Amino acid sequence: MKLPYAEPFRIKMVEEIYPSTREQRETWLKNAHYNLFNLKSSQVFIDLLTDSGTGAMSDKQWAEIMTGDESYAGSRSFDQLQKRVEQITGFQHLLPTHQGRAAENVLFSALVKEGDVVPGNSHFDTTKGHIEFRKAHAVDCTIDEAFDIENLHPFKGNIDLHKLESVYLSHSKENIPFCLITITCNTSGGQPVSLENIKAVKKLSDQYGIPVIFDSARFAENAYFIKTREKGQSERSIKEICKEMFSYGMGMTMSSKKDGLVNIGGFIALNNEEVFKKAANFTIIYEGFITYGGMAGRDMAALAQGLDEATEFDYLHSRISQVELLGNQLIELGVPVQKPIGGHAVFVDALKFLPNVKREEFPAQTLAIELYKEAGIRGVEIGTILADRDPETRENRYPKLELLRLAIPRRTYTDNHIHYIATALKNVFDRRDEITKGYHITWESEILRHFTVQLEKA
Repeated sequence: MKLPYAEPFRIKMVEEIYPSTREQRETWLKNAHYNLFNLKSSQVFIDLLTDSGTGAMSDKQWAEIMTGDESYAGSRSFDQLQKRVEQITGFQHLLPTHQGRAAENVLFSALVKEGDVVPGNSHFDTTKGHIEFRKAHAVDCTIDEAFDIENLHPFKGNIDLHKLESVYLSHSKENIPFCLITITCNTSGGQPVSLENIKAVKKLSDQYGIPVIFDSARFAENAYFIKTREKGQSERSIKEICKEMFSYGMGMTMSSKKDGLVNIGGFIALNNEEVFKKAANFTIIYEGFITYGGMAGRDMAALAQGLDEATEFDYLHSRISQVELLGNQLIELGVPVQKPIGGHAVFVDALKFLPNVKREEFPAQTLAIELYKEAGIRGVEIGTILADRDPETRENRYPKLELLRLAIPRRTYTDNHIHYIATALKNVFDRRDEITKGYHITWESEILRHFTVQLEKA
């Protein structure tokens, strides 16, 4: 008899979580102005708001925490991290930051100016926010297959080369600071980018003199999909694939709270010394000295270890298999989700799930609220609220997909939790015809409104 799959780790410590009543949850939601970001963690039973900084560190990472070097300049922990980043990515210059959006802030301060255009696959919220804050424009060049949830294209994060070249032809080189490839592409459903597509984007960009930058928060998961889905890659190690992926870029930004397997941290890595020096000045202004950049030495040491663990196949297979477990259960239950299942989350199609809720009443946010009321599960809207308003017209932007993201923290929940999530969502799905009203915005910020927006029932 073939042995069943078992996780390549065992649990050494647990944290209690507490269920609540529906009546309690409805009161908490009202007090939170129906914004799930405003809920206290103690009010959440299973937290799928994000996979960013919410995972469990390994015993070896905790050991590194105890031996970190907290020197202000030139710490041993920085050297440890720099060597690990260069080993995995090939980039020689490193600037630590306190998290991924800080890396974007530093690098974009050096490279992006008013009137610029930044093409790429679907930009995530903070990325687009940093671009638009500088009065520049983020242009989505994702392939059309990404917006059909039933299409089984294995690399829905790919950039459409015709869309990309159209951007290159319609704008001057001086106004395109770089092409940004997000691996995996969160906004399109945690979907990977193929190595073939990365090479093609690099070749096309070279023809127009445009550098390539990677948004690399989930680069190891992207490498896993290349190994398991792309022809000719199955015999290569994850680390070999990562090294080749990054060889086609000038640099990268990283939110280490994802594939770095730590609770805080980020970095910029580059092979362009001129850009490095320019960005280093902004690191000192915004983050700290260039050899710590907002990170404690202990956290840099834990990150160096985490990057090594995250680029091993057994860990990635365990992590992504659990996400697939949830996705496949929902598919069997008839719940409409983005297919194939992505790397870090399952994305539920709220337009198909709640066809009676108007777009202007935010179906994905409505679904997130209903799931929380049903079972104390906190997800996040990847839809119209997150898409924000057009910075010029101030009209709502309605994305092609209106999604509820259920992000699975790394090495945190058991398969029993996964079954609980699937059952809870099925319960909501069974009463979907009763859900006909959504929500209206009563207050919002000028940019990145989804974090702090306040809502009321429509």
